[in-house]
Amino acid sequence: MESTAPAAPPTALAMLAGSTSIVVGILWDISWHMTIGRDSFWTPAHMAIYLGGVLAGICGGWLALKTTFAGTSGERDVAVRFWGFRAPLGAWVAIWGALAMLTSAPFDDWWHNAYGLDVEILSPPHTVLAAGMIAIQLGAMLLVLAPQNRAAEGTDRSVRRWGIAFVYAAGAVLSMLAILLTEYNYPNAQHAAFFYKVSCAVYPVLLVAVARASRLRWAATLTAAFYMVITLAMVWILPLFAARPMLGPIDNPVDHMVPPGFPLLLIVPALAVDWILQRQGKQGGWRLAVGLAAAFLALFFVTQWLFADFLLSPASRNRLFAGDMQWSYGDGPGDYRYQFWNQDEDPLTPAGLGTALLLGILATRVGLWWGAWMSKVRR
Repeated sequence: MESTAPAAPPTALAMLAGSTSIVVGILWDISWHMTIGRDSFWTPAHMAIYLGGVLAGICGGWLALKTTFAGTSGERDVAVRFWGFRAPLGAWVAIWGALAMLTSAPFDDWWHNAYGLDVEILSPPHTVLAAGMIAIQLGAMLLVLAPQNRAAEGTDRSVRRWGIAFVYAAGAVLSMLAILLTEYNYPNAQHAAFFYKVSCAVYPVLLVAVARASRLRWAATLTAAFYMVITLAMVWILPLFAARPMLGPIDNPVDHMVPPGFPLLLIVPALAVDWILQRQGKQGGWRLAVGLAAAFLALFFVTQWLFADFLLSPASRNRLFAGDMQWSYGDGPGDYRYQFWNQDEDPLTPAGLGTALLLGILATRVGLWWGAWMSKVRR
């Protein structure tokens, strides 16, 4: 059934705002830990994270109630039925994510009080929290994807509006993936093999899927651009606020909020993904996956390898690139800040690049499958 009517623009925008609040809150929370330390559960960063969860849960619940009890026949026809209620698929995914996030909150506070401050990143409450946050972001993607797919081919304005919303939601998801891989994304780690292996195994999945599912010509590029905009906003805004450590030992006496590292230049290989899919077509299997993976690895390797050299050089030590600003109060001064790590233990050899290529082929093949599925989402 084709329709050009929007599902619920205010609700969709609120869901995107909740997804953004989660990403901003996480980057802020990481900065808080690196600058101040964990002094309370009720930090502003935590409130931003859970605001995103509450907002998404309310939006999803409102859509379920409205569609079930006051929806038009057209709205019910493009809704998913669950326990007698009807709502878009994205709303149900977001509701589950919100419940998971809110369930993890008291558990996480108890865990810290019982076992200490951030004993490990992937503790049980953190794992539940991360699953909930990603579910909300995927729910936001699906919520704005369905009306794009339902829009008639000739309605360029509607397709463009929902297409931009979709790639923005995907940019928030890409930001989340980069955050989860923070410890591997330091510029110091970008001349070692593992960085390229994990990057090729993760990022092409989303970029290829979005390019495959979106009706916009440069969907992967826009996704990477939105990721850069979100991250750069935090890189440039956080250091404007004065702060000091509240826990010891203090080896690096910072006097402002510590920013995240400069975002990865994923926009370069994303351009290649879009270009290849425009010329080869979005239908394809392993042969297309090989071409996409090879282009992604080649461009990402050259770009990020050279950019890592720049980020460790004196030329990057300014407010624009924040080249020497991402160190916490516990990271004392030393030459290690300006050196590449693990080059002897994990050198980037032809065999390492070959492994990265194989992982990239698998990732792009998964991305093509996921994108084909998303292109069929109508509810």
